[in-house]
Amino acid sequence: MRLVAQVFLAYFMVLVMAALWRFLPIGRAIPDVVALSAVYLGLAARERLAPSMLAAVVMGYLADLLIGTPSGLLSTSAGVMCLLGHFVQGRLIVRGRLVTAGFALMIGLVSGAVLTALRAWHGLLSESLGSEIVTALLSALLTGLVGPLVFRLCRRVDARFARTRRERDAAAEGLIP
Repeated sequence: MRLVAQVFLAYFMVLVMAALWRFLPIGRAIPDVVALSAVYLGLAARERLAPSMLAAVVMGYLADLLIGTPSGLLSTSAGVMCLLGHFVQGRLIVRGRLVTAGFALMIGLVSGAVLTALRAWHGLLSESLGSEIVTALLSALLTGLVGPLVFRLCRRVDARFARTRRERDAAAEGLIP
């Protein structure tokens, strides 16, 4: 149930971003909330990665449908980002606004590189490579700015599904029990 709630939260965030980003003066750059949510699922997956990976791919697929990107682009990226989050979860504690923003900036950079590579591989680059890189860098910066908020919302969902008070407190603080 926790993973389903995380998927719905990510879908809601993508829905809000898709509705609002056209009104902001940032051009094509948009924060990658799907990558942030997918990395959070990877960070929160302790023993079993498969359910979190499935939730991340479903999240990406729903974002593909909502935003209108080619099928599989964001779902592949979300799966890669979830796997990356799982690989770093034993070596990293993401706590505090500054550390979370820096980590989200790195997520945005890696996600931008993955998405640019996938788009280039499928022949979907719309403009010159320089323009794509500038858009990816701006998206990474915006991802770094919204990262603390997204992680906080994900932690709240985890805290709501905690079984004990100790787990609830640990999830609210950003520690995965």
